[in-house]
Amino acid sequence: MLSIKQFVPVGSLCALLSGCYVVPIQPYANSNASSNPAYSQAAPVVVVPRPIYTARLYPTNDTASAMGRITGTISNPEKGHGEFSFTVGGESFSGEATREPGSSKGKANAAGNRGGFAQCEYAMTSSALGTGSCSFSSGARYDMHVSL
Repeated sequence: MLSIKQFVPVGSLCALLSGCYVVPIQPYANSNASSNPAYSQAAPVVVVPRPIYTARLYPTNDTASAMGRITGTISNPEKGHGEFSFTVGGESFSGEATREPGSSKGKANAAGNRGGFAQCEYAMTSSALGTGSCSFSSGARYDMHVSL
């Protein structure tokens, strides 16, 4: 059994430890994240959606008519460079669409997985619309319409 001499220091120690446990170090008046300094230090994350343009190609000669109308995409057009891709006749084409900064005129070239290729020239009439033409290695020729 504990004597009074031993009980007082042990009891005082327990009282001190329980006080440290109950009293918070940095109390917050409001528990939401906006009032918490730990959350206010984080920088906001801004997600900017990248536009994806649709490129529609319409046949202008007999070779192109046999291949049919083509729909493709120009994606990730950052700093004047975008990825140009489409599929026609079982061949997948991919390449790049480029435009000089401040210019409305651009070029789009794509190579097929079966050896074909396409070369296109276009001009944007606004930030969301453009027109042009494409020539294929097969001799097919197309009018090209670009839109957001």
